[in-house]
Amino acid sequence: MIGIGVIGYGYWGPNLVRNFSDATGSRVVAVSDLARERLDRVSGRYPDVLTTTEASDLIDNPAVDAVAIATPVSTHFDLGMRALEAGKHVWVEKPLAATSDEAQRLRDEAAARGLVLMVDHTFVYTGAVRKIADLVQTGQLGALYYYDSVRVNLGLFQYDVDVMWDLAVHDLSIMDYVLDARPRAVSAIGSAHVPGRTANLAYLTCLFDDSLIAHFHVNWLAPVKVRRTLIGGDRQMIVYDDLEPSEKVRVYDKGITVDPGPEGRYEMLVSYRTGDMWAPQLETTEALTVAARDFIGSIETGGTPVTNSAVGLRVVRILEAATRSMNNRGELVDLDLAKVGA
Repeated sequence: MIGIGVIGYGYWGPNLVRNFSDATGSRVVAVSDLARERLDRVSGRYPDVLTTTEASDLIDNPAVDAVAIATPVSTHFDLGMRALEAGKHVWVEKPLAATSDEAQRLRDEAAARGLVLMVDHTFVYTGAVRKIADLVQTGQLGALYYYDSVRVNLGLFQYDVDVMWDLAVHDLSIMDYVLDARPRAVSAIGSAHVPGRTANLAYLTCLFDDSLIAHFHVNWLAPVKVRRTLIGGDRQMIVYDDLEPSEKVRVYDKGITVDPGPEGRYEMLVSYRTGDMWAPQLETTEALTVAARDFIGSIETGGTPVTNSAVGLRVVRILEAATRSMNNRGELVDLDLAKVGA
């Protein structure tokens, strides 16, 4: 039985405690949070779980085999490194760290000690995203033309990261999982409308070696909540709407066919193909439950979780390059993700 310690019982921490308490093969040993009233809620619901306001008490507890970190991004590196140095496996809320250097150092430390380091990119574990990955990677969509994502809502403003690091991080992790290709360059523009705060609106574009282009629109100041992704191929196209209650993924047999005209290749004829729409059946198990199983299973077998440290590092590098681009009014910034590995 793997003992889990959870640091942070704010927005996401309760979900972690619930899932690791229910998961086969793990039990929650301790929870740490700076707010005493939050710890009182833990004690009320989980009387056998130890509570403390000191993260070091949890990390040093010999009954804790793995530490789950659900704290602000600026604290991820320090807490993660302390846990790894104490010989604990580590689960980190997204993103892995505030910089690529910190993410690389965490990854190196985990590898040197033979410990599991996993990033909580929860959407990757949804039935919808796993189905989309299967459709794309088996070639059902054909050659990909575009990947277009919108993730907007009213709030929640973060004090330590901008809207890209808060919202686009989800879609970048989904793209990393769904696509075999890695972006080679990134451009981003954004704006801050609240004095003294980070950017609350951003547009991020990833360029690939071929004609594929990926675009992400994220916004904390939208009047409606939208979670929609469109993926277009030369055979079929996908609409993924995470807010749709029943048919989150719809596959459209639509596209174009390009044929040479009578005068040769300089007069190409474009014809439109319109076929059926179908909605595949999706796995409905809670994504965080699946993620928790992956983490526990990786510890038990010495395996590598799906959202491993390489994934976390690639996403942080894209976000870091996007920040550099946004600070320079959309300047194109080259990426080299190949050396990160799998």
